[in-house]
Amino acid sequence: MDNHTKLETLFADHGYADFRWIKPGSIVVSQWVRLKCLFGCRNYGRNASCPPNVPSVLECRQFFDEYEAGVIFRFEKKLDQPEDRHAWSKGVNRELLRLERAVFLAGYPKAFLLFMDSCYLCVDCSGARTQCKNPIEARPTPEAMAVDVFSTVRQYGYPIEVLSDYSQEMNRYAFLLIE
Repeated sequence: MDNHTKLETLFADHGYADFRWIKPGSIVVSQWVRLKCLFGCRNYGRNASCPPNVPSVLECRQFFDEYEAGVIFRFEKKLDQPEDRHAWSKGVNRELLRLERAVFLAGYPKAFLLFMDSCYLCVDCSGARTQCKNPIEARPTPEAMAVDVFSTVRQYGYPIEVLSDYSQEMNRYAFLLIE
């Protein structure tokens, strides 16, 4: 059994069927994504896994270049209330952490997850990486790592659009880097 087949079986065992293999070197890393965090995101400086508590844009590019393989997981969801997004995301992110751990234990020590939405593991975030209440499980989002998610997932044939309101179905993406 080759490595991809072994991992795909593991993904299926954890309930993940909508994914694509990627080359992490093809992940689009852009300064504009970081600026959108700085000027436009309410989590900037408030979340221990978001900027400025993450590596620089250059360091993010270097990080992705250290990997030969990765996976994009797609999550579709339509919610009745906008505030329901965070509880849903928290649940998905917790399940993804279980998968990351299983991949690690399957012999891939560099397995590293990027959440599909802000961390939200704790009710009240300390806002500082050094004071994180859950440092073992906290993970950044692709956007926190300066990933242009729109350009990256489109390269792999996934749909993604800017949504004008919460009545529309979301396409959210998590990344798992594997070596």
